[in-house]
Amino acid sequence: MRLPKLSLPLAALLLASVLPTISHAQDWSRFHGTDGSGYVPEASIADSWTESDYAWQVDLGARDVGSPIIRGGKVFLLSSDPASSERRIVALDLKSGEKLWQQAYPSAAQHLHSRNTFASSTPVANDRFVYVTWAEPEHTYLKCLDHQGQEIWTRDFGSWVSQHGFGTSPALIGDLLVLFDSQQGQRMPAGVPPGQSRMIAVRPDSGETVWETPLTTTRVCYGVPMLYEPPGGPKQIVAANTGDGLFGLDYATGKKLWNSTVFRARCVSSPILAGDLVIGTAGSGGGGNHLVAVKPSGSGAEEVFRLERGAPYVPTPAVVGKHLFMVDDKGIASCLDTTDGEVVWRKRVGGNYGASPVVLGNKMLIISLSGEATVLAAAEEYEELAQFDLGGPVGATPAYGDGYLLLRIGNRLCCLPTTG
Repeated sequence: MRLPKLSLPLAALLLASVLPTISHAQDWSRFHGTDGSGYVPEASIADSWTESDYAWQVDLGARDVGSPIIRGGKVFLLSSDPASSERRIVALDLKSGEKLWQQAYPSAAQHLHSRNTFASSTPVANDRFVYVTWAEPEHTYLKCLDHQGQEIWTRDFGSWVSQHGFGTSPALIGDLLVLFDSQQGQRMPAGVPPGQSRMIAVRPDSGETVWETPLTTTRVCYGVPMLYEPPGGPKQIVAANTGDGLFGLDYATGKKLWNSTVFRARCVSSPILAGDLVIGTAGSGGGGNHLVAVKPSGSGAEEVFRLERGAPYVPTPAVVGKHLFMVDDKGIASCLDTTDGEVVWRKRVGGNYGASPVVLGNKMLIISLSGEATVLAAAEEYEELAQFDLGGPVGATPAYGDGYLLLRIGNRLCCLPTTG
């Protein structure tokens, strides 16, 4: 049944009156926004812009696909040297682009997917520290630095096995720092033993392990875990992989509370929450993508709906109230109603995609791998507002904070002042 047409800003306000409040701070302190939704309701961006509109641009020295974050007026991101495999943690001033500090770490090379880079992970930060992670064949590092660039602690969780390279990002969930250490267990090269997938929770101030939970090891998956707080139930950390499907772990102990094996392929996007639903996607470079929504209860989860056409593989959908705004890897944009799984609209915009969509105010921004930006109305009727070339390839998801939009375009990080 089609609902009456309603502007999404008003719909979001009405929905907020009956759903628990979600804080959308002006920081963007992890992958896809501080709460992972990719949505900033109070933001506002122009329909289009040109090179002259940027407040500043910084040459990072190489093209990487790790996304920047914003915390306390600072920008944090990873960069790399593709020739030496060196990883670099970089801090910039948000308003000026001035480099505040950089820490460089010699690193071993590893085999990468053609679209991956040595700096494909996104940091996470709180008011005191910034946390980063990357892996080499013999090492999986999780590092904590303060906002002045001093290293506080480092953990090495040992070898990491994958045919595509590293790409997951850490998450601050409550009082825990969580790393989804997904590894390869199928289709192993000759002589290479399978890895062991696990979820690891440590104390953010010390790096001390709080708990570690083994997971089914099949294909490497890359999504960032989320906090899920069901009414009347324990706090959970939810995630997605091929072998366990969508699953929830007890926040305090790491015990697996439920799982639903709903996926046929690799999970690259991050799980998202819409009301009492946990939603994830899976797929492959060759197609077969699918999106599944489940409602957890007890030790299992009920599958509520499934989308087999137009589902993303790499990009994570943006959540605006009951709606998902998304683009699949082959350039089909769509809006989905999560109350019934109905596709509200679907339109081919063209291009191939890796960066996740963001919704800023009432506009949806999607950027193709070739750097073609498309601004759409985040509404129940499809409306293309503008499409224009950013002048370089884009694999990193944009970040928004304090009225600035950060775009990683080729070797450059570009900062666009907005009207929000």
